[in-house]
Amino acid sequence: MSKMETDILELIKTKRSIFPASYLDKPIDRTLIQEILECAHQAPNHKLTEPWRFVVFTNSGLGRLANELARQYELTSSPDTYLEKKSKSIQEKILQSGAVIAICLHESGKIPKWEEIAAVASAVQNMSIAASTLGIGSYWSSTALINGLSAFLKLEENESCIGLFYMGYHNEERRYGKRTLLANKVRWED
Repeated sequence: MSKMETDILELIKTKRSIFPASYLDKPIDRTLIQEILECAHQAPNHKLTEPWRFVVFTNSGLGRLANELARQYELTSSPDTYLEKKSKSIQEKILQSGAVIAICLHESGKIPKWEEIAAVASAVQNMSIAASTLGIGSYWSSTALINGLSAFLKLEENESCIGLFYMGYHNEERRYGKRTLLANKVRWED
């Protein structure tokens, strides 16, 4: 294998989710976010439906998203379960990020929904690998609060938010994930 091939394989194997608590207070240049989105846009998708849609929050947009998620938390909590501390934590996670991207699904109606979701997941994996390559940590959050974001994100009737992609620079070391034996999950048919 070439060095480039070895480096790419190692990058994929050691890419981990990096959470906002580890993010540095350093903005992510818009051109890098665009590059990450270009990588997402090259994901495989059945019948070329390109079902991914993204809404990117940076700078003051992060504050608007933080406030909206706190509002969604308050709307979906009963008075006896609402915690001001949790509301502040939801906001803080967003405000610690260099960028947050709303991951949205556009259902074409041409193929089964699960195939559209799989294509969006492939796009997010491409984003994650691209971000990691650029020294940017990331993770995909699928909090239930996204269910109330359609109007805020200005989504169409056949669109839905399926997660938030948090990003930020960090100082975490690359490492392999904890996994059980691969041999227990593979059967060879020679």
